[in-house]
Amino acid sequence: MRFILTRELGKLARWLRILGHDAVYFKEDKLSSLIIEALRDDRIILTRNHRLSSPGGVRVILIEKEKMGEQIPEVLQKLSIEVKKEQMFSRCILCNGELVSLEKKKIQDRVPEYVFNTQNNFLSCPQCRRIYWQGTHWGNVENTLKEMIK
Repeated sequence: MRFILTRELGKLARWLRILGHDAVYFKEDKLSSLIIEALRDDRIILTRNHRLSSPGGVRVILIEKEKMGEQIPEVLQKLSIEVKKEQMFSRCILCNGELVSLEKKKIQDRVPEYVFNTQNNFLSCPQCRRIYWQGTHWGNVENTLKEMIK
């Protein structure tokens, strides 16, 4: 599934990316531009804006919950999405790019020395060039998800 999220759902966009979903964060105020982009890219609009509840030709999911910890389960339930561990951490949380594996020797000067010495697997975003590795945050995310999705 491909999503486009309105500006009040920035944290939700990051979490959907962590879960491996293509989630564009739309920061503009122009609703017509949002609808055009959703139609052009075949995306589902996620919003808290009640004015967007039913524009023709595009699927809109109204997010009712205010807190992040409640929004993730709401989206998963409304769209019947299962969390797949193998899909997690496959997208850049900043720019939404698909991450690709990177040879360790190619990033020696781009990560802290401790990380380079203790990690073997690295991912990179071809769009923004950010580098990711399986640090303690992966376990923290999994624990947070378990709390959210009981």
